[in-house]
Amino acid sequence: MGVSSAVFHRVVNALAEVESSQAHDWTSFSVRGKRFGYYWPRTETVGLKQTITEQQALVSERPEVFEEQYTSGGFGWVVVYLDGIDADELAELVYEAWRLSAPEELADGLPFAKVAKALPRRRVAR
Repeated sequence: MGVSSAVFHRVVNALAEVESSQAHDWTSFSVRGKRFGYYWPRTETVGLKQTITEQQALVSERPEVFEEQYTSGGFGWVVVYLDGIDADELAELVYEAWRLSAPEELADGLPFAKVAKALPRRRVAR
């Protein structure tokens, strides 16, 4: 289990109208000016916007993969350790973070199935 930062970036790049902003230690991601995520290369972690209920569930179920970052404006942000999550779950969480920030008409125009196509193909053992 575990995904590379390249997989995270492929998922982000599959989303509509994402803007990135580079800081000294991290990159932030927004949609139409509303932040939905961060990436810290030094620690291979991402921060994602979630509902408070989802934040609490993730952290309580798997504290080795998720940690509470902060809460703000009715949302709970989580830190995700990329080495502890699989690509499908990460894609779902990134997509949900984006949907929480994207305007309704933009979010409705991008179903998860289109984003999931950005994931690497699984190899089938023969």
